[in-house]
Amino acid sequence: MIRYTLRCERGHQFESWFQSSSAYESQERRHLIDCPSCGSSKVERAIMAPQVVSKKGREPARPAPAAPVEAQPNESTSLMMAQERELRSKLKELRDHIVKNADNVGERFPNEARKMHYGDIEHRPIYGEASPEEARALIDEGVEVSPLPTLPEDRN
Repeated sequence: MIRYTLRCERGHQFESWFQSSSAYESQERRHLIDCPSCGSSKVERAIMAPQVVSKKGREPARPAPAAPVEAQPNESTSLMMAQERELRSKLKELRDHIVKNADNVGERFPNEARKMHYGDIEHRPIYGEASPEEARALIDEGVEVSPLPTLPEDRN
């Protein structure tokens, strides 16, 4: 997995994880990456500092510790917390909308999605389960799929 810092055309910066650099490039070409702040799909990788691995133990090299600083909530921290809460709320709203308005086809998802893509059955909103390999195969075939958002509280 690769974590990229991304920036949209309006200057919003955010992070996202990808299976590989080619997975990122494929999604970028197809405009599947959207800015969580404004929804723009004109996104590019931001300049990032690489994570340096030390020769001794294959652990990331750590910078020299700085003098301890008291953690004080500042405006940008509270703004980020508010943005995270808003993003989580919107993701939950999106997921709830999909669950309410689409058919859960469970493990049949890859087959149902293919049948619709190739015109064997009528198009309708569906969701279900697919392994990462099945999802990758669907994308390689040109079938448009997106994962349902999962939030930390869903794992309880």
